[in-house]
Amino acid sequence: MQNKYKFILIVFILLIFNGCTQTASNKDGEITITNIEDTASTKTELIVEKLIVNNAAEILQKKEVPVLCYHRIEGGRNDVYSVSPEVFASQLQALSDSGYNSILPDQLYNYLVHDASLPAKPFMLTFDDSRKEHITIAAPEMEKRNFKGAFFIMTVTNNKKNYLTKDEISQLSSKGHTVGLHSWDHVMVTKYNDSTLWKQQVIKPQKALENMVDKPIDYWAYPNGVYNHEAAKELDKHFKMSFILLAKRDSIYPLQSVRRMIAPPLAPEKLIRSMNNTFN
Repeated sequence: MQNKYKFILIVFILLIFNGCTQTASNKDGEITITNIEDTASTKTELIVEKLIVNNAAEILQKKEVPVLCYHRIEGGRNDVYSVSPEVFASQLQALSDSGYNSILPDQLYNYLVHDASLPAKPFMLTFDDSRKEHITIAAPEMEKRNFKGAFFIMTVTNNKKNYLTKDEISQLSSKGHTVGLHSWDHVMVTKYNDSTLWKQQVIKPQKALENMVDKPIDYWAYPNGVYNHEAAKELDKHFKMSFILLAKRDSIYPLQSVRRMIAPPLAPEKLIRSMNNTFN
């Protein structure tokens, strides 16, 4: 999507009067629309400004927003990809008590590209792998604290045991969460060495998810968080942003290499400290 790095002039004019108009540009690149048949006392002017569109270098200079990545939310496991329901709830409560405000990928995109404002202490909650507990545990805990998140779906798991159904994915979207793609069956993008794999892992599941939620699927999470420059370049044709794990961002395609950190099963204060140290 190279065209998103170009300056775009958006003009939206609603004329509520009849008669001729005169248009002129001023030195700041703004446009003034004037009704030339009005008297001086009733002259109407509409100023339309250029939309800011940051380039790759400018995006890389912006302060990173913390993005947390969760996988399993269940007890009895002892690995970095799992947190118990109790720990998950305590982490969210600590974030809420500390004044953090969750944002969605659209807000992050507009901040990075268009300099849109964000709430105080913004952060993002993301969930990979389409697990059932994302709707039975994660979403209700988030809603208690007015948090929203992004759920990245592997479409091969749809309707399978312990995974989200198509209806549940649609429900998450209808409740204001973002639904994104996490590939068809978790093959890493560094192995997409022909058009067949790109179609299987990206193009077809993206379309399937769009049909499920009746919305564009604009965001991607890399399987295993792994990417390379060639993949970022290709994904830029399909998604507004893509999320990696803690690796170096691509200097040409920073929107296709937004960093996340796995949220480990830490005590809440330790998670917040780790998050701030990672995205300082």
